[in-house]
Amino acid sequence: MKFTIRKAEKKDLSQILELIQELATFEKEPDAVEINVQDLEKAGFGTDAFYTCFVAEVNNKIEGMALVYFRFSTWKGKTVHLEDLVVRQEMRGTGLGSALYKKVIAYSLEQGVKRAEWVVLDWNTPAVEFYERSGAKVLRDWDTVQMDENAMKSYLER
Repeated sequence: MKFTIRKAEKKDLSQILELIQELATFEKEPDAVEINVQDLEKAGFGTDAFYTCFVAEVNNKIEGMALVYFRFSTWKGKTVHLEDLVVRQEMRGTGLGSALYKKVIAYSLEQGVKRAEWVVLDWNTPAVEFYERSGAKVLRDWDTVQMDENAMKSYLER
């Protein structure tokens, strides 16, 4: 199968949002997506772009994407965080995910960072095993902590 991995363009955003929704459904949170195409455009394009997105294109259709942004580690300095890597369900197993992953790792090295990082659901065994085979270390003794908008407001009102 012939495909192209490239940096996302504004015209890709509606298909990227479809992929984000598909990922939310896969992760058993189909109603969790709150952003829209305008949010993606505002945050990802222009002089103050917050993220970079790579897409996998097959026959002029976006079939996968990987969205990354910079973080800062007090131990390592600037790092690349892979927020999401998703391939449409019907295209899994075709090599698109591996190609996107390789692009993210190459981009991380091009940016001169000392670490690329991401989270993976512990029940997503195929992903965990893929990452481990690639040489990534899955830190099983760390828990991800999040606080949503309502919890932040509630905490500050105490």
